[in-house]
Amino acid sequence: MSETTIMAQDQTGAIGPGRLVLVVGPSGAGKDTLLRQAQAACSDDPDIVFPRRVVTRASSADEDNIAVSQDEFRRAREHGDFAVHWEAHGHSYALPLEINDDIRAGRAVVANVSRTVIAALRQAYANVVVVAITAPPDVLAQRLAARARHSDGNITERLSRSVDSASANADVTILNAGSAEYHSRQLVRVIRNEGWHE
Repeated sequence: MSETTIMAQDQTGAIGPGRLVLVVGPSGAGKDTLLRQAQAACSDDPDIVFPRRVVTRASSADEDNIAVSQDEFRRAREHGDFAVHWEAHGHSYALPLEINDDIRAGRAVVANVSRTVIAALRQAYANVVVVAITAPPDVLAQRLAARARHSDGNITERLSRSVDSASANADVTILNAGSAEYHSRQLVRVIRNEGWHE
């Protein structure tokens, strides 16, 4: 498995003043579910943006991504259309360059990213908050088996990635083993910069 990142360069240094809220965590932790509920809760706030990721995988009920082919992704990357991109589990992922305009305008941008891009994003943006969403290994295994998404690849390999490493660089960790509604409210408090501690 190869994971890489290349940042779109910004000539003005770290991009701000808005906040970049990065959601990370292992497959099956429930990131997409909590993000969907948080997005619905924040839908009336124009200062909170949930950009659609560009992914070389078809969109689904689990994720409303912008689906592109590998060739389309490569052309967009070479054209400089991405703020950040990476590879994971045989797919390419990116956040659109437009998030930089949102952050310069003072908005909060919320995105699900690979934990491998955290360090680069902390350097590129002035105000980064990392939220790790995790779950016990048995819960992860049950969720991945229930999801049965062909593009998930080898579930055993996904589970073997260290859950603890998802929290290593996190500012906030949400153990998503209870009610999705409860945990999405925790995420919304972080997004709105209201603070939350378990």
